[in-house]
Amino acid sequence: MRKLIAVCTAAFITTLCFAQTLQSPEQFLGYTIGTKYTRHSRIVDYCRAVAQARPDIVKLEKYGETNEGRELITVTVSSPENMQRLEQIRLNNLRLAGLTKDKMMPLTDHTPVIVWLSYNVHGNEPSSSEAAMLTLYALTNPNNTSAKEWLQHTVVIIDPCINPDGRDRYVNWYNSVSGKNLDIDLQAREHSEPWPGGRTNHYNFDLNRDWAWQTQIETQQRLKKYKEWMPQVHVDFHEQGINEPYYFAPAAEPLHEVITPWQREFQVAIGKNNAHYFDSKGWLYFTKERFDLFYPSYGDTYPIYNGAIGMTYEQGGGPRGGLGVRNEDGDSLTLVDRALHHFTTGLSTIEMASKNATQLITEYRKFFDDSRNAKNGEYKTYVVTADEENKITALQQLLDKNGIEYGTVTGAMKGFRYFTGKEEEVRLKTYTLAVSMYQPRSTLVRVLFEPKSKITDSATYDITAWSIPYVYGVEGYALKEKKDILPYSYVADSIVIANSAYGYIIPYTSINSAQLLAYLLKNRIKVRYAEKPFSYNGKTYDPGTLIVIKTSNLHRDIHKIILTAATKFHVHADVVSTGFMDKGADFGSPDVHIINPPHVALITGEQVSYTDAGEVWNFFDQVLDYPITLINANDLPRVSLSKYNVVILPDGTYHSFNDKTIVDKLRDFARGGGRLIAMQNAMALLSSKGGFAVKLKEDKDEEGMRKEDYADIKKYAERERDDLSNSIPGAIYKVELDNTHPLAFGYGNNYYTLKQDANIYEFMKEGWNVGVMKKDAYVAGFSGYHVKNHLKDGLLFGVEDAGNGHIIYMADNPLFRLFWENGKLMFANAVFIVGQ
Repeated sequence: MRKLIAVCTAAFITTLCFAQTLQSPEQFLGYTIGTKYTRHSRIVDYCRAVAQARPDIVKLEKYGETNEGRELITVTVSSPENMQRLEQIRLNNLRLAGLTKDKMMPLTDHTPVIVWLSYNVHGNEPSSSEAAMLTLYALTNPNNTSAKEWLQHTVVIIDPCINPDGRDRYVNWYNSVSGKNLDIDLQAREHSEPWPGGRTNHYNFDLNRDWAWQTQIETQQRLKKYKEWMPQVHVDFHEQGINEPYYFAPAAEPLHEVITPWQREFQVAIGKNNAHYFDSKGWLYFTKERFDLFYPSYGDTYPIYNGAIGMTYEQGGGPRGGLGVRNEDGDSLTLVDRALHHFTTGLSTIEMASKNATQLITEYRKFFDDSRNAKNGEYKTYVVTADEENKITALQQLLDKNGIEYGTVTGAMKGFRYFTGKEEEVRLKTYTLAVSMYQPRSTLVRVLFEPKSKITDSATYDITAWSIPYVYGVEGYALKEKKDILPYSYVADSIVIANSAYGYIIPYTSINSAQLLAYLLKNRIKVRYAEKPFSYNGKTYDPGTLIVIKTSNLHRDIHKIILTAATKFHVHADVVSTGFMDKGADFGSPDVHIINPPHVALITGEQVSYTDAGEVWNFFDQVLDYPITLINANDLPRVSLSKYNVVILPDGTYHSFNDKTIVDKLRDFARGGGRLIAMQNAMALLSSKGGFAVKLKEDKDEEGMRKEDYADIKKYAERERDDLSNSIPGAIYKVELDNTHPLAFGYGNNYYTLKQDANIYEFMKEGWNVGVMKKDAYVAGFSGYHVKNHLKDGLLFGVEDAGNGHIIYMADNPLFRLFWENGKLMFANAVFIVGQ
């Protein structure tokens, strides 16, 4: 233990010229790690200083920038011999996984293990970035003979701060409210971080839920670098509540069944090594509890599904920890302690990787050999098919981001059809992608595509269903046979639109169409939509089709603007020479409506879920590129809503709804011609107030007593599992749509929603029941039996006509983590089209 801890403060060595400039974190920063919070820029400065002092064993690379312009870096450390052949080591590692195009055989003898250490993904769990500097110094200090030995067998890649924007948000706040002397009283303001906190990135996204989906710029840039290396070991450093000591692997159930025996066994081995050092110091810890390995987009599961030993380490502390705090045991927990604990497990992990390098390389290669031979699942080919090109393109982009190989298939075949849950003949549509399990990343493919994942323990940490065809709203088939995969050679057509003297017809079939609409409105183009289907020149157009007429836009070069937008979003537009249609409404009909540009306000701040508000904000900023005003919920009493015609209420607690004047203000806004979008708990809270058309549905047993009346009868020993029958952490349900209503324009008859609560509503008597669940709506994921019995015959998505305006109800979040691709169009419909 002394070797692990003492290296951080070891005597400065001057016998080597590079050591004369190498400084410890304390020497460089001017304070001992843990006695102050270090801003991100200073962390980068220290890493750069170490790289300059030890160029023989350190390489610093900038791999990107955050939304707020902060640097994202990795620091690679290994022995001088390994550093001289670093690129060969990297390529050989990819060859072990079968991820290079060359045919060279990989080397296994004396091959170093790649260990990747990721710090501070949650910005207000800040001790790990402090520990990263200690770890870097320990590995580069010439006096550390243990590190020298480890680096002979490892290449260590340190990402000192995954979420710099969140970290600096927390650190700058803490430094602004703390005094000369830390206050360990939990009631002190320095232990009460204000909304939204520093956990998330600029857009309030949780980056530890984004690994597979890569919706955020930080993740996209990091995963590109990660795939260049594909490490054997990955650790994601976190913090938890102040009353929890330290968690390290092995993980809790459920563990996805694709996780190999070796991946499970080596977690135990590392855990025992960590425990050895913690025991020697009397530090408390726990294993095999709380933190499972199931959801594929974590910093432990995603590496596991990509062949690594992926682990989460959780130190007690987090945003309430400050520089020091007294926990419920009466003990003082300091940042010095927290950083030291993370530092210890980091070095312990490197030590174990070094000592087990040969077996790690052997098992890593076996993982990918088995993957290429499709030994990890009953289904051998996944097929997705659609007539809408942009839906397939969106899925292509996800596969490309994850390095998943794909092609296409032809001919007759049978498979499990996702939308019916039955074995059926595959009916190929215009655009078809096929993903074979005979490829290096087949484990990840299975996890993302399998219709239903087997869950061994329902007490899970996150959502339990995410199968790609449901997420993307495309027909999918899972085949038990290997199919010959042909190259997907489709090349998107160039967008060619002739100049029209009359106008243009634009199909409304995907989120791309909504993006184009937002672009046109932002450029002051008057756009109409058709409420009903019509035919022109032998082609039928569905409800929601956009219409742009030249006479309504005389002072705009509409051809140039439409061509630019259509090219940008790859949406084909048709030229029209008359407003007289072959069938259906002509363009002057009351069934053709002008789309007035929405002026949108998003209610955010305290009372509102920061992640849900962030999803809406990000959607407008990065997906639609359309202006939106963010208003703090606490300011609702003073804000004039007359400036807006759309107000969005994301999920939240909304204690201000207890004030009748606030509820009346929102209701009056809708009745005065506005569109109020109430999502999740905002909908539930409004349903409890008078004057709204929605009402939560309650179940009664045969004797008429509410099921909740028996909730108090529990066994103490089962207290942690007692609520599982009422639990639904995230399961997929089928929703039947009225696609004649504008809220469901661009959809077929069905939509697949992610249910995360048991809320379902009575059918509205005065309003439009646009999205409803009937019997047998359950599709996949864990849903407690009480919840499953309850979720049927009710409303999830609806529209209430309120005076001159409308209230759009969304019991579920169609923008969930921005990876629920098929929900984006529905949300855009609520903003742009409903009520127009």
